[in-house]
Formats: sequence, C-alpha cells, structure tokens
Amino acid sequence: MTKEPFSQQASDYARVEQAIRFLEVNFRRQPGLDEIADSVHLSKYHFQRLFKRWAGISPTQFLQFLTIEYAKKRLRESRSILDATLDAGLSSPSRLHDLFVTFQAITPGEYKGQGAGVQIAYGFHDTPFGRCLLATTQRGICALHFVQEGDVALALEPLTRHWPQAALEERSSETQPLVDRIFAPVRGDDPQPFHLLLKGTNFQVRVWQALLTIPSGAMLSYQDVAAYVGQPGASRSVGSAVARNPIAYLIPCHRVISRAGQIQRYRWGAARKKAMLAWEASHQTPLGSQSL
Repeated sequence: MTKEPFSQQASDYARVEQAIRFLEVNFRRQPGLDEIADSVHLSKYHFQRLFKRWAGISPTQFLQFLTIEYAKKRLRESRSILDATLDAGLSSPSRLHDLFVTFQAITPGEYKGQGAGVQIAYGFHDTPFGRCLLATTQRGICALHFVQEGDVALALEPLTRHWPQAALEERSSETQPLVDRIFAPVRGDDPQPFHLLLKGTNFQVRVWQALLTIPSGAMLSYQDVAAYVGQPGASRSVGSAVARNPIAYLIPCHRVISRAGQIQRYRWGAARKKAMLAWEASHQTPLGSQSL
C-alpha cells in the first residue's frame, strides 16, 4: 500500500469525516457539541470553527441534514424541480458551479481496444472532500476518484483496470488547473465547459447523462432516475450504473439516494456522500432556515 502524508486541507476533511461518521451512528439521540468534538479529539471551540469553515453550517445544523425526514423533503422538492424543467423543454435546471459539462462516449471499437493508443495524464490533488485522483485525455476528463485512507495505489487501480492498454503518466501540473476549476471555480460570463470522456455500456452512459440533470443541492431516488432514462422498472440496474460512475462529483452520483430517504451507498464512502450533500445544501439554502 502506498500512502501519502496528509496536507492541512486533507487533514481538516479527515476530521470532518470522522465527525460525520460519529453523527451517522448517534444522530437519533442528538449528541451535544461537546460530545461531537470529543469524538474527534478537539475542543468544542476549535471543532465548531473547523466544521463551520468547511461546511458553512454548524455541526448542530448538520444534524438536521442527517434526519431521514429532511432527505425525504428534499426528494419531493427535487422531483418537482426536475418535472418543471423537463416540462419546459430544458435539459437541466442548472449545471454544476454554473459551468456546462459536455461528454462523449468512446466508440465500440475504442471500447474493444481497452484504451490502446490513448494518452492519459493523471495527478493527485486536495479537494474540500479529501484527496482525489483526476485523469484526463486529449478528449476530456476520464476519471475522478477519491483517495481513501491516503492509499493512492488503491485509488489508481480502477483507472488502470478501466484503461488497461492506455499509456498513463503522472502529470500533476496538467491536472491541477482542472481540479481548481471543479472545486473552486471562477464564475464568469463565458464559462469554459468541462469535457468528459466516458467508457461504459449504452445504459450506463444514459444513466450518467441523467445524473448531470440533477442540480446542486437536490436529490433524486434511483426510481426517479430509472423513470428519466425510460426504464421505470430498472432501479436496480440504475443503482449498478451509479456505483460504476468513473467521474465522481462532476457526474453527481452522490445526489442519488433511496426513496426512503436513506443516504448509505456510495463508492467512496457514505460519510463523504453526506459531506457533499450537506455542503451543497448549505450553499443553496441555509439548513437552519428550513423546516422538516
């Protein structure tokens, strides 16, 4: 196992994720700030500042987000937003960070070639949600994976398995500007689109395309996505396609939850999924101002 030392940003997120895991287990009894801070070995004042600096909300407000009733409410609202948008003939109510995402799928011949002749540059970078691996080709971003427990070799393995015949080279200077735009974008009048290169079955690509219609701060159920791609009985297949999404965050598979309001399944950890959803929700409408 190859591990990297944590940067300050990664260390901060690791503390936040540890607190989220504690809250996942204990939120029903509504633990106080002292107890939450103690679970990550910080004073309550230091922890409160750290958490609010990261999420934009207090740990107490985050507890509200973790309730199933809150998730159910967001599901109902998100379906209404998506229905209204589609009725108006639009493809999406918004795009991530006000930027467009365009993609192309590889051809059947390219799929069979397993990436032969493709040059892939990759790098490891800090994000608000921990360390990530981003990989790109001349045609677009082909992978964005999160590093778990500092294990960069484990994060790299799906990329090499997915593109076994491609030529991979670590070029962090080339991938850093993309990471900067994804997680700390500069809004402008003429935003530069992100280009994605997707390798998957026709059904998987259709599901990933559907995920791009889910606006930041919203949630949809697996059944909603299945209906959107024209196969309302295929929620299990949708779940499988969501789990195989190769480009985390930009293709927002973290915005798909169970119809019962449970936020459990995520390729890069349920705590990270909850962190993303809460962060997005706090930057849309303050959680503390919403009633359950």
